[in-house]
Amino acid sequence: MSELRLRARNLERAFPGGAGVHDMDLDVAAGQIHALVGLNGSGKTTLMRLLLGMLRPDSGSVRLNGCGLGEASATTWAGVGHLVGHPLAYPELDVAANLTMAARLRGVPRQRIPATVTRALAELGLEQYARVRTRVLSSGNLQRLGVAGALQHDPDLIVLDEPTSALDPAGVVLVREALLRRADAGAGVLVSSHHLDEVARTAQRITVVNRGRTIGTLDPDGLDIERSFFALVHADDERSKV
Repeated sequence: MSELRLRARNLERAFPGGAGVHDMDLDVAAGQIHALVGLNGSGKTTLMRLLLGMLRPDSGSVRLNGCGLGEASATTWAGVGHLVGHPLAYPELDVAANLTMAARLRGVPRQRIPATVTRALAELGLEQYARVRTRVLSSGNLQRLGVAGALQHDPDLIVLDEPTSALDPAGVVLVREALLRRADAGAGVLVSSHHLDEVARTAQRITVVNRGRTIGTLDPDGLDIERSFFALVHADDERSKV
């Protein structure tokens, strides 16, 4: 078995009304892109927040590169890149300055930061915005900045929630290629998406989530991945009525 970058077992977090995440298991292996797909409200973002310690589970366990979430050191976290929710950026700083701050926070050695930022700007097509204040960026370019900040320190575990949701086709291609490069270099990537066609181009594993539970998997090479997805969700919804 490939080395696991992330391992979650029996993860549970319940909210009033029955929403949340229920008894979920998840693995992300080194060199693998693992996609989570589901309808709005299915629990994908909640799961990602639990995996990153942004929410505390009611029960279950998470391990990042073999280290329990509660014992993870600064060194462990320096090997994680994530974007869950709105990209965090200082609005009065320009794009390059925001990337510099992100690199420092993630432990990139000071002497390497200028080259790291230059590479990140090029990788996500942000060179022309390097000296533009973040507050005036379009939603798509802000999304590119968020992804660039999550990837620029070459983490070996990457967790991204809907990273292409605000992007134009050119931006989608840049993110796709960036994630494939990271996986080829040995990173484990967990990504959620509504875009099944894009998921099929990048992911080796696709897990379907519905009502806070894992309900099945999809074949990235399947002929009609959209039909298979809706069939799984419909069958699960019908079971819940019994």
